[in-house]
Amino acid sequence: MIVYPAIDLRGGVCVRLMHGKFDQATHYDDAPAKRLAAFRASGATWAHIVDLDGAEAGQAVQHDLIGELAAAIDIRIQSGGGVRSADDVVRLLDAGVSRVVVGSLAVTQPDEVLGWLERFGVDHITLAIDVKADGDRYIPALKGWTQAAEVDLWAALDRYPVGTAKHLLVTDVGRDGALTGPNLDLLAEIHQRRPDLWLQASGGVAEVGDLTAARSVGASGAIIGRALYEGRFTLEQALETARA
Repeated sequence: MIVYPAIDLRGGVCVRLMHGKFDQATHYDDAPAKRLAAFRASGATWAHIVDLDGAEAGQAVQHDLIGELAAAIDIRIQSGGGVRSADDVVRLLDAGVSRVVVGSLAVTQPDEVLGWLERFGVDHITLAIDVKADGDRYIPALKGWTQAAEVDLWAALDRYPVGTAKHLLVTDVGRDGALTGPNLDLLAEIHQRRPDLWLQASGGVAEVGDLTAARSVGASGAIIGRALYEGRFTLEQALETARA
């Protein structure tokens, strides 16, 4: 399992949101470069960086800063937020980002994103589908989690036949930042339906045992944010658990 310690950028500083709400942001760190360097020093080989301003605005806002971070720190970066065009993908890849996260457009414009996957390669694109529970269905949340898609999660995934994509990041918005544990039932169902996809769990990780649990139901990666920032466990402990 790959552990992705997270940096969410808003106004150039590190924050975490509660349930994806921009008016419920906790400010943690003024120095994202220092934070990223600490992740690397702890042994992380990947980091997950989100341009929250870009996600909210619907266009790239902090891609220059993300590029500076990629150039300064010897760590592979998966990054998104405000990715709305092939030019955005090119800009991030050229800046040194290893994998570009495509969110809302993965749901609303699958044909375009399928073209990006073919053009840039499946190892350079992560499909990110953030979902909210609606009864027994999961509905993708779009545009900084302010809108709901017209299709459910399964219909959205069906638009990417086996072999056209590789990396999938799914966030249960209801658990994001809440430290309530990952949605294991959802992760298990995704893995059962789409075992071809390398699934990254996001939302709710509160203790190192959550990593073991997520891996047991098919997750090959996990995004960790608030639990690290609030000292629930160390990154070294997370990495050791992921390797076990």
